[in-house]
Amino acid sequence: MDLRHLGVSRGLVLCVLALIAPSSAAAQQAGSSSGASPASPAPKIAPLPVFDISSAGIEFQTGDTWSQNGRTFRLYGVQSCIRGTTFTNAAGIKRDCGEVSIAYFAALIKDAKPRCTALAQSGPVTFAVCAAHIGAQTLDLGTILITQGFAFAATDPNGRPVNFQYAVAEGEAQKNQRGLWASPDLPYPSAILRNAYQKAH
Repeated sequence: MDLRHLGVSRGLVLCVLALIAPSSAAAQQAGSSSGASPASPAPKIAPLPVFDISSAGIEFQTGDTWSQNGRTFRLYGVQSCIRGTTFTNAAGIKRDCGEVSIAYFAALIKDAKPRCTALAQSGPVTFAVCAAHIGAQTLDLGTILITQGFAFAATDPNGRPVNFQYAVAEGEAQKNQRGLWASPDLPYPSAILRNAYQKAH
């Protein structure tokens, strides 16, 4: 995995505090029991801890959401593939897109041992940004997932990216057909969730 093109935004936390809104929770995975609905109130900003993602006792709900020590966390601004949607891999075999997102996320956490900063609480979900350690480099976990094509930039119900940096990373992954973007029938999660939201309203 070539990670030389990845970087860390020092202003990400300030960006989160400015942008986090109910619409970010609306992009929560279909099928995740902890997901907040588009009508949820805005997350309350509160001082929350810095923590490590434990290699033991962690349960992956989706490719962007996990539980540990009785709490549920979600990567801010990241949208993984939806479980139950399928894509065709390079061997021509149909695979569950959400399960592939989870497998990549779990492998990355095991190898990179991320440290996270909790940003805000929305219902039972704590939004966080995480730094991963790849060799001597410290990189943003969301940027890695998106740039490598195993997650996407979360959007609001109108299709606007929650985090512009992630939208740029997604465009690069799509252009270079990295990860899931190599599939000819990628079930693009942001479009699926946006269509579902529009039909419900």
